[in-house]
Amino acid sequence: MESALRILLVEDDVQLGESLEAALRLEHYAVDWLRSGEPVRATIGATPYDLMILDLGLPEVPGIQVLRQTRADKHDIPVLLLTARNTLDDKVDGLDSGADDYLTKPFEIDELFARVRTLLRRRGEGRSQQLEARGITIDPVDRLVIFEGEMLDLTAREYAILEILIRNAGRFVSRARLEEGIYSWGEEVGSNTVEVYISRLRKRFGSDCIETMRGVGYRISQ
Repeated sequence: MESALRILLVEDDVQLGESLEAALRLEHYAVDWLRSGEPVRATIGATPYDLMILDLGLPEVPGIQVLRQTRADKHDIPVLLLTARNTLDDKVDGLDSGADDYLTKPFEIDELFARVRTLLRRRGEGRSQQLEARGITIDPVDRLVIFEGEMLDLTAREYAILEILIRNAGRFVSRARLEEGIYSWGEEVGSNTVEVYISRLRKRFGSDCIETMRGVGYRISQ
């Protein structure tokens, strides 16, 4: 089954890493967070990612080494560098080593979001970013929802569930998979939370928009 756009975050600063992981999840990205550069090679070799956010100042294995190894392994994943260094030589070195963009700490979270969207949009050039099912159109990069010619303002969790269902249109998606899409790791999940948001989506898009099969999950038809 298809899922949300997946980002690999490589950041050793625990406070910053926790903040970025939480903020990106609220934007409906699937996020894997590594606290050092050593496991990056194996991780991206085993899991397809849409973007890597990489801190240059990592302990043990420096971020620039991680970046060069990633490019040497022929991975074309877009890379956004984070660094406290602000010299021209550092920026040139990072970009020449294969980075796609560069963000200097401290930064505003909205700027990071904008750069993430830009890199994901570039990655999607040449193919449509929009997904559609049952007359509902969504843009996963810009988080837009259009229905019957109107742009709708969904809550974060309404959008997360809708995107998963549309990405898997015509197939049943389990409640557990939907729960993964709206909660970060470790958060408590209410027994009827998914049902509540499914009900809200049906009110927005029609009572027959989402089909339920007891014991199997939910499906939106193509």
